[in-house]
Amino acid sequence: MRTANRLATLLLAVALLAGGVLLAVEALLAAAGRPALLTDAGGWAATLGDTRWDDPAVRVSALVLLLVGLAVLVAELRRWSPQRLDAGDGWHLHRRSTERRLAAAAGSVPGVHRARVRVRRRGGHWWPRVVATGDPATRAEVEFAVRQELHRLTAYRPDRVEVRLSRRRAA
Repeated sequence: MRTANRLATLLLAVALLAGGVLLAVEALLAAAGRPALLTDAGGWAATLGDTRWDDPAVRVSALVLLLVGLAVLVAELRRWSPQRLDAGDGWHLHRRSTERRLAAAAGSVPGVHRARVRVRRRGGHWWPRVVATGDPATRAEVEFAVRQELHRLTAYRPDRVEVRLSRRRAA
């Protein structure tokens, strides 16, 4: 979502910049007594003067702007997963690459298939949550493999590693 936020910010900035430049050029032309480049000042002023608040186009425009504004507000208020994980001593790890490495470590345990890891954070602490398909008896081995990979990454050692193993379904 950060990419979408950056793109929306970029589009808004370009639109505001273009509008500001157009406004400045039009104001300079009006001050010099020359005709406007793109706008017909008398025409749009008359149109705005004749348009009423209960006009359907005004209501639809206001509703669309309200919905877009609410969508942006909800997107900004939502808690997002952190991009970086504090590993201590000034180190940090990228969350996605850490999740991929931990999933590979969990999937390397014999009898485990399709391991997926999500790093969760509560307060200042984070811990990995492993969801995999395989023999539930390998839970301790999966947890050990994840802890070993965290040790290799010289990462913060979480108090807990949550492992959920479900049996593989027969075809």
